[in-house]
Amino acid sequence: MRYLPAALALSLLVAMTSSVGYGAEREPDPRAAALVAQGRSALAAGQVQDAVDLFEAALAVDPAFTRVYLDLADAARRQGLQGKAIHYYREALEREPGNLAALSGEGEALVEKGAVEKARRNLARIESICGGGCEEARQLAAAIASGPPPVQTAEAAAGDPLIAQH
Repeated sequence: MRYLPAALALSLLVAMTSSVGYGAEREPDPRAAALVAQGRSALAAGQVQDAVDLFEAALAVDPAFTRVYLDLADAARRQGLQGKAIHYYREALEREPGNLAALSGEGEALVEKGAVEKARRNLARIESICGGGCEEARQLAAAIASGPPPVQTAEAAAGDPLIAQH
């Protein structure tokens, strides 16, 4: 009985220490950070495949570097591979469930695929975390409002002389 207050204080200290350590963002390996910086430069220059190679190399160096998955997803979206982008966003969300950039990016990729209702669920999650005023919520709301890109039908493509030749 007389050890109860000390045991409670010790357990509270351990709980606080572990929650602070869990919530703290981890510094990535400097080599991985350098590869990501090079990849972002390549992506900005339009060299998407070079950027993907650099991002994948960064993951090989530091597999716990969650931000790399977001960069890979952005590169996949530039290539028109929304399904692959959604996979990368979900990898990031497995590691950081409240990652607003991953939720917003996944929502935008879902809109691009035509899954607007699923994107609205992502928007609701974002709004429950940060409210409607954060940048991620505004971006996703704008993407949902603009809707999915138009789909070109085979009949419309038949009128295009370049497509009709092949």
